[in-house]
Amino acid sequence: MSAPARRREPAAELLGAARAHRARYLRDLEALVSIDSGSYNAEGVDEVADWVQRRLEDLGFGVERVRFAPVDGRRSGDALVGRKRGRLPEAEGGRRIVLAGHMDTVFEDGTAAARPFRVDGSIASGPGVSDDKGGLLAGLTALGLLEEHGEDAYDELVFLATPDEEIGSPASRDLIERTARGAHYGLGLECARENGDLVIARKGVADFLLTVTGRAAHAGIEPERGANAALAAAHLTVSLQALNGRWDDVTVNVGVVRAGTRANIVCPEAELRVEVRAATTDGVRSAERAIREAADHPAVPGTGVTVERLDLCPPMEDTPASRRMFDKARRAARSVGVELGATATGGVGDANLIAGAGVPVLDGLGPVGGADHTPGEWLDVSSVPHRVAVLAALVVSLGDATHD
Repeated sequence: MSAPARRREPAAELLGAARAHRARYLRDLEALVSIDSGSYNAEGVDEVADWVQRRLEDLGFGVERVRFAPVDGRRSGDALVGRKRGRLPEAEGGRRIVLAGHMDTVFEDGTAAARPFRVDGSIASGPGVSDDKGGLLAGLTALGLLEEHGEDAYDELVFLATPDEEIGSPASRDLIERTARGAHYGLGLECARENGDLVIARKGVADFLLTVTGRAAHAGIEPERGANAALAAAHLTVSLQALNGRWDDVTVNVGVVRAGTRANIVCPEAELRVEVRAATTDGVRSAERAIREAADHPAVPGTGVTVERLDLCPPMEDTPASRRMFDKARRAARSVGVELGATATGGVGDANLIAGAGVPVLDGLGPVGGADHTPGEWLDVSSVPHRVAVLAALVVSLGDATHD
């Protein structure tokens, strides 16, 4: 008895359908880019959410729409969590996959009218065309291909669309972490790097406030009675900047220094705002220990330093599990004539939070784009069919553990 025929690589099967969707993709991209949806424009983000919700429901997803309490007196837009069950329960090898993109941009209201969507040759431009409306739409298009081709060998697909990624996800962070917890895989829909690379790792970021207290005195009559917090802060700045180079893939930056109120007063208080970026959780912890050790030994007698960690966005680490995901993506890409690379970046995103929930993540799965956050932001529309096919095929290969 002959062995059953081996199935052709799914990406190759899906590429023709992805090409057929190109014209619709461009129409939809124009509709999304034409909506001003800066992070602080809740109404604009909600308009994008309305559009995404309709598309998800058309694809058979049940959609939970989440409205958040205001943060610092300001309301964000809503988030969407779309869920669709497959035919393969987890007990039989089905896997739960979270696809994540964001609906907000960095641009001010009026930008969509001032720099409207346009396509010149193979290059599309407009606010948010790459970051992240092109990627968000690629995810929805890939889900459409799976629906058309009856690809449902997974336990559950979860589509997460967030409203505030560009400002660090202050409202949606808890939702992202709760949604990711227990998933088998995370797929980030940010667009690919300019050279086509996927993102295998993102640094984590920790922010610290260091408050230096001294003792005021008249700077002309009795300066010796004072303890100069500004001087202590200056020494501390030098010490913290000197931490750079101590560990691989860890940077420490004293970004803000504030001290004093008048030139004729020995400065009684100063503050430093410090950012740490690291490729691993261990790197963040090592830098924090070093910051606290430096703060415990101020250079100026009579001064003291307190350290408060204000925020921590965990790193998305390069792990064996994420490398296996990348290998699957690379095989799918090769079947459609695309060679993929993997890169690490210092920028953070919602993929960091998914990784922090213990889920292996691969990011940059949208089309090829670049110049994010600038008037020159662009998307290579010729890359759309191949990237959508690869994304859909990756979902197929990850969804069934019996194919590992």
